[in-house]
Formats: sequence, structure tokens, C-alpha cells
Amino acid sequence: MGLRLKIEGSETINLPETSIVQVKFGADIPHDSNARSTDLGSTILITGKILTAVDGEAADDTSKIARWSLVPAENSDCYRKVQIDVVNASQIVRQISIPNAFVVDYEEDFTDETGAGVFTLLIKQKKDKMANLKFEGGFSGE
Repeated sequence: MGLRLKIEGSETINLPETSIVQVKFGADIPHDSNARSTDLGSTILITGKILTAVDGEAADDTSKIARWSLVPAENSDCYRKVQIDVVNASQIVRQISIPNAFVVDYEEDFTDETGAGVFTLLIKQKKDKMANLKFEGGFSGE
């Protein structure tokens, strides 16, 4: 099973299956609620590897994610379209589309142990646009 990440805004960011290690989706509902809350949000935590350029290939796009995390709220580019594809045997089995995503937290960790860096990206869908978040699955082969 593999994971692909595509982020579109002022620039396009593509991270292939070799980069993304884990994606965790969460429904963000107030914990003090005693009924289904209208204050619904979503969080997606993406963990991946920061790969170095090899044999003349370009380095990965993780530096672009780091720059996106620093875009101020006053700039409309802080909201971007994010698509996550879950792939199995070259077929997409799940596609998550977050059309108004913004960065809540971004970290990069570099250690001597792994030989590569690791990043974690926490994003949310803009709350007033929750109806536009999509989970799609059941794709058939072409």
C-alpha cells in the first residue's frame, strides 16, 4: 500500500509513494459535547521522509511544504487544495480531497540514525468549508 500527496496553490507540490509514510485522519469534535456537535472540524496528520537528490534527480518537494507552513493568514495562499491518494496494486483505493487546507503545524527532524530527515505536517480543512471535504473510494480498474 502506498500514499501520494499533491498540494496545489501558488505552486504545485507532489510527494510520491516513496516519501509518504503515514496519513492519519481525525474528526475534530469538542470533547465536552453530549450530542453531535455543529462545531465539526477535521485534522489530517501526514508523516513522511525528506529524501535527498540522487544521480542528478531533483530533490523532493518537502522544502515547498516548509515554505507553505510560513505563509501568513492574511495571504490567501495559506489555503491550498490537498489531495491524498491511497494506492494498492497501482489502483487508487481511497482519495481524500481537502480543498481549503491550511497548516496547523509543521516539523522537520534530522538525525544521524536514519540517514534522512522526517517531516510531520498537520493540516485542517477550513471550518466553514467542511462540506467540500471529500472521501472517495471504490475506484474500479481502468
